[in-house]
Amino acid sequence: MKIVHTSAANGDDTIYKTIEVAVIDRRDLTPPPVFPFPVVGDELNLIPPLNFAMVDNGIFRSGFPDSANFSFLQTLGLRSIICLCPEPYTEATTEFLKDGGIRLYQFGIESYKEPFVNIPQDTIREALQVVLDVKNHPILIHCKRGKHRTGCLVGCLRKLQKWCLSSIFDEYQRFAAAKARVSDQRFMELFDVSTLKHLPMSFSCLKR
Repeated sequence: MKIVHTSAANGDDTIYKTIEVAVIDRRDLTPPPVFPFPVVGDELNLIPPLNFAMVDNGIFRSGFPDSANFSFLQTLGLRSIICLCPEPYTEATTEFLKDGGIRLYQFGIESYKEPFVNIPQDTIREALQVVLDVKNHPILIHCKRGKHRTGCLVGCLRKLQKWCLSSIFDEYQRFAAAKARVSDQRFMELFDVSTLKHLPMSFSCLKR
């Protein structure tokens, strides 16, 4: 920037500022890189499964994924999936897992409605062991809607992470909403995590 100083006839000083502006020829600029995201009709095809959310570092939850979610799931770099439904995957989903080298752990817990409650503690305990093994991360936990069975498994994980019950129930209710079940919350409250405390945990929220 140049400053030009002059004096007026009445003795007052007047300052004029001359600003030099650099001129850039944008024709010489290299365009930014274009990343190869999946595109359909010039729009990004990244659709998460129903009720998708991050549980912790390397752990995700959702409802039952289908072919519309494959492009999104690829961005997670999944190593494993825990399916809490007894229903088999479609051929397309099975092929997707095979192509991506994703290991499937299926714990077939039947869907239920109150007052007929039958959440098998042993099955939840086995699924938790899979979740706690960081060699399986990144991992996706899902059931049909990502509400009840998934909510119970995540709630039991939170007990291992020493969350208070009110925080566990609050998280469960955010996903279950009007479908929240007292029986699910009772299950999480009574679930015994003592047999799992010897397993190592290295999740982000534990590093305090």
